[in-house]
Amino acid sequence: MTGASVGPGPESGARSLVVGVGARRGASGDAVFALIEAVLSGAGLDPADVAEVATVDAKGDEPGIVGAAARLGVPVRTHPAGALAAVRVPHPSGAVDAAVGTPSVAEAAALIDADELVVPKTRAPGGKAAEKGVATCAVARRFPAADGTFGVSGRKTSTSPVTAGSRPFTMAAMNPPTHPPMRDIENAGPDLRHHGDAEVRGETLTDLAVNVRTHTPPPWLRERIAASLTSLAAYPDGSSARAAVAGRHGLPVERVLLTAGAAEAFVLIARALPARRPVVVHPQFTEPEAALRAAGHEVGRVLLRAEDGFRLDPAAVPEEADLVVVGNPTNPTSVLHPAALLEKLARPGRTLVVDEAFMDVVPGEREALCDRTDIPGLVVLRSLTKTWGLAGLRIGYVLAEPETVARLAEAQPLWPVSTPALAAAEACMEPRALVEAAEAADRITVDRAHLLAGLAEFSEVEVVEAARGPFVLVRLERAAEVRERLRLLGFAARRGDTFPGLGPRWLRLAVRDRATTNRFLQALDQAVQALPARSGR
Repeated sequence: MTGASVGPGPESGARSLVVGVGARRGASGDAVFALIEAVLSGAGLDPADVAEVATVDAKGDEPGIVGAAARLGVPVRTHPAGALAAVRVPHPSGAVDAAVGTPSVAEAAALIDADELVVPKTRAPGGKAAEKGVATCAVARRFPAADGTFGVSGRKTSTSPVTAGSRPFTMAAMNPPTHPPMRDIENAGPDLRHHGDAEVRGETLTDLAVNVRTHTPPPWLRERIAASLTSLAAYPDGSSARAAVAGRHGLPVERVLLTAGAAEAFVLIARALPARRPVVVHPQFTEPEAALRAAGHEVGRVLLRAEDGFRLDPAAVPEEADLVVVGNPTNPTSVLHPAALLEKLARPGRTLVVDEAFMDVVPGEREALCDRTDIPGLVVLRSLTKTWGLAGLRIGYVLAEPETVARLAEAQPLWPVSTPALAAAEACMEPRALVEAAEAADRITVDRAHLLAGLAEFSEVEVVEAARGPFVLVRLERAAEVRERLRLLGFAARRGDTFPGLGPRWLRLAVRDRATTNRFLQALDQAVQALPARSGR
């Protein structure tokens, strides 16, 4: 029967992780447990959060699986092969399908009663030759319902048989929608509407949580914005600013759409562009997925892995995805994906949205796609709020095929961008502004290197390598406690657990000048050293 379980029950109803396991006959408990332990550790997950080990009926009595579950203190839950075969998985195997009747025991067993695939199928590398490749493991997460219990998309877990068509499409952690749309956002797992400004609002803290460049906007830009206030009686006219953006990128004006920040562009894309299988590459800025969900879309997630340096493999994006969103450089990982790699995601019939909000922080803007007109379905988003300190003014733009720009423009309200924002956009396209932005990018590169060198002195801190944005992503034990202690010491850091694919051990740190970084590193040392020793497991 689907949902049959054996072994001890979990100590707490708050456990949310399901570990799916496939194992060969005779696999030892040590080998299976070592694999599970390594997968959890590599993803920054706590074994204490595991609710159960799941597998196919035929493997339910395997000593290795039963033994590993016993060591975790959780039950083994088994499912019929037919039920698992109805679950769409990102990494199917024909050999496994032929052997046990499902394309991936580990991923299907993890996902069948869960919401989000946290760690895709991982094979045991094995130290002993005899145990190499004897097991596979995947980890999925359940999201809490309103009553505090855990189930699929907030519903209590069902023990009734799962048949083909009874579960929504699940590919790379495709999350089933709930309605109305606002409820869908609430049930999407991490808080997609949480942003870094919440860490500092109303507080007098040194801000390492928000990625807006400090000491901005510069005086000359403030003067241009102030001068525009004499024209507030007239309705905004964006023609000059639009032409300035087009000229800056060497594009025809028909390929440019001005927006009230990049956030408005995500909403327009979600509402105006056709998409049956939208997919967002995570971890990244959460607003694209929030906008898609609010517009009623079922949103798929491709979760990049920490052990891969959060680098994108185009093959991980499902072929059937007809709208793909990816950041470059990506917030919060600070990874800069090669342009040639992103090009592989483009194809006729697919909209490829590349968020380049932080590209002007990359010296020379290498890997940018903003001026490309030869890539089918390409939509590039740019923001002026980060480098120029205009988050409160809301100004950004979209670069895309004229037909796409026209479709997005039809979804905009009248006069969507204010006169002061248009003045700022035009000013930021001028040669002196581009020179200043390039100088700022070089300075941030030096300041980031200083921060990375300081973080390297901490054995407790693991930094995502090859950071290229104005921020770095770090992993450390008890990050939430460290973040709270940093607040007491006067510093705000961005929590990482609201980004899909990360968890409570991650923090994002904005790059600041050397003096500020030195003070932060001293505070981090105090915060880490002040943590009391944790008792128990």
